[in-house]
Amino acid sequence: MQTVVRGEDITTSVADALQYISYYHPPDYIRYLSAAYEREESMAAKDAMAQILVNSRMAAFGRRPICQDTGLVVVFAKIGMNVRISSRASLSDLVNEGVRRAYLNSDNPLRASVISDPLSARRNTRDNTPAILHVELVPGGKITFLIAAKGGGSENKARFATLNPTASVSNWVVDAIATLGSGWCPPGLIGLGIGGSAEKAMLMAKEVLNEPIDMFELLTRGASSPEEELRIELYQRINALGIGAQGLGGLTTVVDVKVATFPTHAASKPVAMIPQCAANRHIKFTLDGSGPTVFTPPDMDDWPEIDYGSTLPASARRVNLDTLTKEEAATWRAGETLLLSGRMVTGRDAAHQRMVDLIDADKPLPVSLEGRVIYYVGPVQPVGSEVVGPAGPTTSSRMDAFTEKVLGATGLYAMVGKAERGAVAIDAIVKHRAPYLIAVGGAAYLISRSIKSARVLAFEDLGMEAIYEFEVQDMPVTMAVDVDGNCIHRTGPAEWRQRIARL
Repeated sequence: MQTVVRGEDITTSVADALQYISYYHPPDYIRYLSAAYEREESMAAKDAMAQILVNSRMAAFGRRPICQDTGLVVVFAKIGMNVRISSRASLSDLVNEGVRRAYLNSDNPLRASVISDPLSARRNTRDNTPAILHVELVPGGKITFLIAAKGGGSENKARFATLNPTASVSNWVVDAIATLGSGWCPPGLIGLGIGGSAEKAMLMAKEVLNEPIDMFELLTRGASSPEEELRIELYQRINALGIGAQGLGGLTTVVDVKVATFPTHAASKPVAMIPQCAANRHIKFTLDGSGPTVFTPPDMDDWPEIDYGSTLPASARRVNLDTLTKEEAATWRAGETLLLSGRMVTGRDAAHQRMVDLIDADKPLPVSLEGRVIYYVGPVQPVGSEVVGPAGPTTSSRMDAFTEKVLGATGLYAMVGKAERGAVAIDAIVKHRAPYLIAVGGAAYLISRSIKSARVLAFEDLGMEAIYEFEVQDMPVTMAVDVDGNCIHRTGPAEWRQRIARL
């Protein structure tokens, strides 16, 4: 018997699914992260996980995005061969209309991050279309959709290699992860696709990331296949690296490792690795012709109630940005917790490129950065009484190439972003004595609650990449690189790698 699925039901379900995953973490991830939080011994990592968990609960109740990077939409559609889709539009058009509705929803607008031309103009499509759509025909009379919203920080850390047939997959993965840094926002997951061809391996790695988290169950019952043996081995070896939450050093870097395999050429061993960040957003649903899917909110009892203020270290230092001096900033030490209050400016990739172009042309900047602190962020559009939407940090290493020139020309006092900086940026930090701090990736809604006002200062046409001025109150940050070049992303993981080895 043929099943008829209305095109409108596909569009509505896709739109509702994307709204749902923008503010609800999968409960399995919350359970595993909560367990990791309870057993974590690194205070810096524990604080980062507390922020992620508090942020998740706030986002769920406020129905606002978990992370300001609301993701590139990836859709896996398995269409039963007894299904007829009743629509004049293509499946791709139906899915993209769902994406458009979700991201332009006036009650919960999501940040549009997709650009239309990757080579030259890189203009934002303004509605986050198009989605990446993968279609498979399968027996039956239903359509099963798996929808994920993949953030750029973790997507940028995807890796692929064709290994020699006798080479160790485990060694390659561990070596690769050791070089990734923390821009992918751990604690998260690792997806592996092994075999097939280059494109098949990458596709498997992306899809397998969205399977239910079951590492504790696997550890309890033991492996029953080579794939499960590899999962356990990598879970233990990756966590033994001591990278920890946000790369600060700690016991948990991944909550699970997923593996998918496929037959391959005798001369090949393709291996794809894709990390998943702490904003682990995905959902699966089925359409059977009876109408659009209705998504039931998760049981919020799975979310721990953490009083974030009570978890702050007693040594946390309050900083008034409006009276900050270069001498005071020079006293901040790597690993220290600061609470920022006052006015800061924002700017990320596109804004930095424009500033550097003006500096090179010996033209004035549209806003003075002298004595200011800059925050690398692209916020979500506000709704209702919000002054700004979720506003978590973006990966700072993308600004490394601009750092020397911007610090030298502007007189910035400090920078705030996410994850580690490269050697060229650290050299500039030491030279100009302008420290670097990090906010927690995956805590965008929590951070936005500390922002009391926001206004665009320059480059308004860049949308979320414009230069804003934020007035913040007790915005929590961690000192990452001090003016002497001491770096928490080096010392933290190194210390915890040694501790875990002793354990």
